[in-house]
Amino acid sequence: SKHYEREREISEAKSSRHLANFHPTVWGYHFLTYTSQLTEISTQEKHEIEELKEKVKKMLVETPENSTQKLVLIDTIQRLGVAYHFDNEIETSMQNIFDASQLQSENQDNLYVVALRFRLLRQHGHGISSDVFKQFTDQDGKFKEILTNDVQGLLSLYEAAHLRVRGEEILEDALTFTTVHLEFMVPNLSNKSLKVQVTEALKQPIRKTLPRLGARKYIFIYENITDAHTDLLLKFAKLDFNALQKLHQAELSELTRWWKDLDFANKLPYARDRLVECYFWTIGVYFEPKYNRARKLLTKVLKMTSIIDDTYDAYATFDELVPFTDAIQRWDISALDSLPPYMRPAYQALLDIYNEYEEVLAKECKSDHVNYAKNEVKKLVRSFFKEAQWLDAQYTPTCEENMKNALVSCAYTMLSTTSLVGMEEFISRETFEWVINEPLIIRASAVISRLMDDIVGHEDEQQRGHVSSIIESYMKESGASKQEAYIKFRKEVTNAWKDINREFLRPTEVPMFVLERALNLARVMDTLYQKKDGYTNSKGKLKDMINLLFVESLKI
Repeated sequence: SKHYEREREISEAKSSRHLANFHPTVWGYHFLTYTSQLTEISTQEKHEIEELKEKVKKMLVETPENSTQKLVLIDTIQRLGVAYHFDNEIETSMQNIFDASQLQSENQDNLYVVALRFRLLRQHGHGISSDVFKQFTDQDGKFKEILTNDVQGLLSLYEAAHLRVRGEEILEDALTFTTVHLEFMVPNLSNKSLKVQVTEALKQPIRKTLPRLGARKYIFIYENITDAHTDLLLKFAKLDFNALQKLHQAELSELTRWWKDLDFANKLPYARDRLVECYFWTIGVYFEPKYNRARKLLTKVLKMTSIIDDTYDAYATFDELVPFTDAIQRWDISALDSLPPYMRPAYQALLDIYNEYEEVLAKECKSDHVNYAKNEVKKLVRSFFKEAQWLDAQYTPTCEENMKNALVSCAYTMLSTTSLVGMEEFISRETFEWVINEPLIIRASAVISRLMDDIVGHEDEQQRGHVSSIIESYMKESGASKQEAYIKFRKEVTNAWKDINREFLRPTEVPMFVLERALNLARVMDTLYQKKDGYTNSKGKLKDMINLLFVESLKI
């Protein structure tokens, strides 16, 4: 009878687990094959990159400061993904262009140039007024119909409109006007290169595009603008892309080794096996060589967060989550014995990651940075547990309760904090305090994350037994239909992007490189969660993007 009792316990435990049946890894341990010989950058390549870099720098410095050529060159350098080599030069130029934009400058009546200048200045945090577009409207404030003959101008205005902040009606109108006309024109554009540019922009504007992905796509576009591209710049962008790709492959190889050694694919088969996808997420946050250490930490933390999330959402019983939540709050290896055996490896691995970084950062007197990151993990886990309590009690939270908790459980404050921990720059204690106290940009990034995730994922989650998402809470509270809920929350996502833009305007509360992490985290969501949860269902679009960034090199 004991045997039957045990069988019954096992089957009851299984039936009380909300299993998700995630598809297995797409990549396995593929990146272990990228050995150091394969990812080595030859002396010849390094020399050539350095040589071309100096020539591009010369070109940048010698192009007249407030000319259209300068604007186009800076935009091209940024879109080709090589602007990180010329931060100081570009920064100086943008300041000069901003100062001059207060006066009369050339091509004031050229929509393409005015919109390009506006977008570049806003991207660099300069508060140029959107009144510069008034000249392109009629007496009734509508954009002039004659502008529809200028595809390049419309595209430039469309991109600029994505830098708007709340209350900029002229840019709201500009976005509607350009979107309608560009969508109408696309099928009939005879210029192939322009057609590709417009199609890509309508899918995802520059403001929301991940820098590496944007660079890979733009290199292809730029190469095909036969009359306008500079061979020198194109070659530099390609060589630099391939060199960075090798660096990223080497990091992926090292991270894959770490992941394989943990053997979580076998030990925790219920969780999403998505190491490479986590690394893609991290590359979205920062791709530059100097952030090598930060990337490795953030990828490991993302991977562990994903496992912990799946443990709460898609496997553990409520009774198992009580000691697990408590163990993470205690953050002490002695808590290991209180956990069910299957949870112990994940708990151990979590503590190990932070211990490793504490040791590394102690040498730079930065170990307090790790404490901020740990505290955010504790907060995150408390929010996961709150959802588990609601589910256990079969309670539907109010919209307000749900939103308050969900802005923590989407993990974006934790990731924003953790993204700073491994960075080389000096980051003050005040900056960490600022990040963890929910400033507007971090909140906006979290809103984008939570709402985009819920819109595409809530139905799947409800089928396996999951706490009500914001969508369900809102529908229950307001009597709205699912479509009405989607419209409302998509509008909130749009407003969150305006808040991000607002926070970039100088003077900023924290250094620009800190704000860029929050912007990039929002961009990752826009890339992965547009039509479905591309992280969970990683066989399609995400697989192709990973291929472009980490597998296929560019032909020089």
